[in-house]
Amino acid sequence: MKALVLGAARTAFGRSTDTGRAHAVRAVRAALADAGVRWDEIGAAFGGSDAAGNADTLVAELGLTGVPFVNVRNGCATGGSALISAVNAIASGMAEVVLAVGFDKHPPGAFDPRPADWGLPDEYGRDGLMVTTQFFGMKIQRYQHDHAISARTLALVAEKAYRNGARTPEAWRRKPLTADEILASEMVSDPLTRFMFCSPGEGAAAVVLAAPGGGRRPGVMIDAVSLRSRRFGTFEVFSPWLPTGELTSVSTEAARAAFEAAGVGPEDVDVAQLQDTESGAEIMHMAECGFCEHGEQEALLAAGTTEIGGRLPVNTDGGCIANGEPIGASGLRQVVEVVTQLRGRAGDRQVPGRPRVGFTHVYGAPGVSACTVLSR
Repeated sequence: MKALVLGAARTAFGRSTDTGRAHAVRAVRAALADAGVRWDEIGAAFGGSDAAGNADTLVAELGLTGVPFVNVRNGCATGGSALISAVNAIASGMAEVVLAVGFDKHPPGAFDPRPADWGLPDEYGRDGLMVTTQFFGMKIQRYQHDHAISARTLALVAEKAYRNGARTPEAWRRKPLTADEILASEMVSDPLTRFMFCSPGEGAAAVVLAAPGGGRRPGVMIDAVSLRSRRFGTFEVFSPWLPTGELTSVSTEAARAAFEAAGVGPEDVDVAQLQDTESGAEIMHMAECGFCEHGEQEALLAAGTTEIGGRLPVNTDGGCIANGEPIGASGLRQVVEVVTQLRGRAGDRQVPGRPRVGFTHVYGAPGVSACTVLSR
């Protein structure tokens, strides 16, 4: 189940007077231009947003070609789910050239999900448990206790994010911050401070895929995609209770499936994008996706392992922390960044030696994870 990446593009993330749809149209047109493909050559399209409208209605601006266009909505995994749908469309023979697009535009402030949409009673929200920042704080507190991760290590993750964001023209937060400044910012949900969190924002990302071969030039390939939902014992957002015993991890299962399908392992990855809704998430996902053992993250960050010049650069574009999180676009932004790195076109943030294998991981509440392995 492989696909050739013909084109990849994103818009600048942040806040503007544009609509989410306008971001999406720009991203699609830029991805088409990058691919050297016309809109009427797209044989199928998959896309979605959480709050900015239905992706299929983008045809009003892109062109009324009759293309099969499927709306995808899967929380923060929306973009990853659209990508998986696009790869499956190629594998099934549905179409030769396929588009995946994700976009969103969120108002300022925290996300405000409704309990009923998640199968939870109203009192769950009334008592404040639908506020995701509280869950993130509780989860990383437990992880710190179990694996001796310090608050300063959380700050170092965010410091790296802002430093990489400063090198990314499309990032929202482009001012570098020190670990001390991050630790000193307002406490939101202990131990996570203001500058350890990403912010809801706006933006779009799109990729154009094709079946391998057919006389096309070799380029970046999607070698594997995977999507998993949580099992019993997974400690994730909006889980109303937690059983005793060893925890399970949806990210571990999704990553393992992607690596197995691609025929590579975490040790082969040269550049990675990991979900970093807040800095604790990047720490946990490093281990859950197989890049280290639980508890090793402290030493790895201290050694600069996850820096752009390190052995395993993570979130080279600043991740969600620097870019913000337009929910529908987040997973495809990761893919665009890895494609850019594998092509050697990342400018000031380019990983030295031109990486050959890349990995993306996105997690969506209440427990869905999508992972992708790419290579050149």
